[in-house]
Amino acid sequence: MTISTTLPLTGALGSMVAKKYITSEELGKHNKRGDLWISIQGKVYNVTEWAKEHPGGDMPLLNMAGQDVTDAFIAFHPGSAWQHLDKFFTGYHLIDYKVSDVSKDYRKLAAEFAKAGMFEKKGHIVIYSICFVALLLSACIYGVLSSDSFGVHMLSGVLLGFTWIQVAYMGHDAGHYQAMSSRGWNKVAGILIGNCITGISIAWWKWTHNAHHIACNSLDYDPDLQHLPMLAVSDSFFQSLTSKFYNRKLTFDPVAKFFVSYQHLSYYPVMCVARVNLYLQTLLLLCSKRKIPDRAFNILGTIIFWTWFPLLVSCLPNWTERFLFVLISFCVCAIQHVQFTLNHFAADVYVGPPTGNNWFEKQSGGTIDISCYPWMDWFYGGLQFQLEHHLFPRLPRTHLRSISPIVQDLCKKHNLTYRSLSFYEANVATLKTLKTAAYQARGLLWEAVNTHG
Repeated sequence: MTISTTLPLTGALGSMVAKKYITSEELGKHNKRGDLWISIQGKVYNVTEWAKEHPGGDMPLLNMAGQDVTDAFIAFHPGSAWQHLDKFFTGYHLIDYKVSDVSKDYRKLAAEFAKAGMFEKKGHIVIYSICFVALLLSACIYGVLSSDSFGVHMLSGVLLGFTWIQVAYMGHDAGHYQAMSSRGWNKVAGILIGNCITGISIAWWKWTHNAHHIACNSLDYDPDLQHLPMLAVSDSFFQSLTSKFYNRKLTFDPVAKFFVSYQHLSYYPVMCVARVNLYLQTLLLLCSKRKIPDRAFNILGTIIFWTWFPLLVSCLPNWTERFLFVLISFCVCAIQHVQFTLNHFAADVYVGPPTGNNWFEKQSGGTIDISCYPWMDWFYGGLQFQLEHHLFPRLPRTHLRSISPIVQDLCKKHNLTYRSLSFYEANVATLKTLKTAAYQARGLLWEAVNTHG
């Protein structure tokens, strides 16, 4: 039921205006495709039509519709975005709008960072990264074309793998609008870096990555945890959850039971070939009927990759070297795939949609930082500060180390989880999580074998 209340307020021209209210319960009813309402700072907005044009895709709005999303809005949008909200205003306010203490502190912190210009100060990391990538890729190509040595050719494969790792960090920055000076240039950089050099569509990355940020570690809403039949981080997947992202059932069938039963043993081998899945996901998205921003440019960029990469591989003298070159480059990239899973696989998980009223809590519970020396920051691309990045995704990576102590203090103040593990400790924790689920699945597998012979 809508609650409408009229309160006399003095406006700028001294006129009397009526202020209308609805409850959070009423707002929660507008959470379906074709009827999407959200609240930001207690003001209610109808974003049904905007979802079709939203630069971050429709998934974030679909996942958080029907609730107050102030903290998420602050996290993902620059100050200039506030001026565009009025055209979506319904005229309603939330009568039961409340702000938690942790949200107050988070918003204050975000405002302080914005006032200090930290979201715009990118440092020289882009220039350094471009030079480093150019050096690695040039050395790789030179090794393939100028040498007849098997060892040099394999080393070139290693260099290509490290090139892709560093390029992925640059693409990540561009996708979050951190790399270049404008959204347009970030879009160009994303296609050049992602599609042309790595063969992985920036459109696919944005589609999945934005959903991951919004629904961090939700088993049915976060695509980054949905890896059946190969991997399952929780026995909740044994119930054949329905993926709200892919809109299909994640069936835990006998094949999945078998693979999951040994996932703690297959984890690293799977990571070595994980890149193949990314190429497949890119192809499926670009060939789908789904609305994709800049589809033509994404397809063109992907074609460019699948032109230069096979040509480079074909320059090797025989099929044995070609196979080993590709395999080694993929295995080197596995370091990054492992890193991405370390940040989340052993963290807290939950089933259900993300909620806006505990944004900070969900991010702190679902992330794990990787501790390292400052001179190793290049290796992790800033993503070792996973919680800091999730709380402030628009913040350039050059600032993440400096704000880490502040985030830690805030977690301590509000008695929230803050995990920071070494690379080794994070691997142990991840394997333990996978092993626990594997043994649970193995019990189901043997139960099925004994029952059905």
